[in-house]
Amino acid sequence: MARIIGLTGGIASGKSTVTSYLREKEYPVIDADQVVHDLQAPGGELYRVLVDHFGKEILTKEGELDRLALGQRIFSDPSERDWSNRVQGRLIREALAEVRDRQAAQSDLFFMDIPLLIEQHYEEWFESVWLVAVSTETQLKRLMERNHLSEQQAQERIASQMPLDEKRAHADLVLDNNDNLAALYAQLDAALKQLERR
Repeated sequence: MARIIGLTGGIASGKSTVTSYLREKEYPVIDADQVVHDLQAPGGELYRVLVDHFGKEILTKEGELDRLALGQRIFSDPSERDWSNRVQGRLIREALAEVRDRQAAQSDLFFMDIPLLIEQHYEEWFESVWLVAVSTETQLKRLMERNHLSEQQAQERIASQMPLDEKRAHADLVLDNNDNLAALYAQLDAALKQLERR
């Protein structure tokens, strides 16, 4: 039986830094965002479902999904948001389960990076859940710098997610990323050592 660790965090909490480090250490990491991206690419299963439901207005001139137009359609109407959560949620879960099972056939231990792991109730898939966490101040500052956002825009994005403090209650391990990279890597090394001992 493969051992699978779930990895999650909030926007600008440093999850990609953690996944890069894990890959450097030669641990396989499944990136849920990449799986979703593939499903939403022209010809992908989600692409077809979304175009059937919303029509061609959600496409760019090149025939790609116009994420801005799609986001506006979904977020401006609660019934569309429910539809999206239900239908996209199901297709994404099925695709991730398939990728997980393929990886489990090849690896004894691997990670799955799922941004909405807790919100979408994926916890039962994992031996343990690791959360990359930062303080609200750090999160705000990093998000403004990274995405060139105003303070208000950054606050809106953070407010649209489950607060990191709430996520802590669901995590088996919290990686504190308020300090520098060396401090984060030291926590990761210690956690990986413990994993290997089990």
